[in-house]
Amino acid sequence: MVKLKHIAKACKSKNAGPFHITLDIMFDNPTLFEHVRATGVITAELIASLYGVQAQDVLFTEYPPALAWKATLPRLRPSGSIGDTDIYGAQQHAPLLDIEVPIDIAE
Repeated sequence: MVKLKHIAKACKSKNAGPFHITLDIMFDNPTLFEHVRATGVITAELIASLYGVQAQDVLFTEYPPALAWKATLPRLRPSGSIGDTDIYGAQQHAPLLDIEVPIDIAE
């Protein structure tokens, strides 16, 4: 097992309007991307469980030409509202970093 933070080129988040967050997981190695893709670990259901939303509320896109996955999900609090701790949504990617992928990085 290896954590996503050790193999992905980037995991990032940003606002997708005031009510949604977009998450990106990107690779720069096509072979590694395909190994991760073949595990089936990165799914809308996983994203939903990490962020406390319903899977049907996650717009999930796997995009092999860019070696990436993208997920858009509802924010738990609107951007800039009382109690919002990240107005730009730029620090919401942390739960992605510890996703465990069942591969050997020596492959």
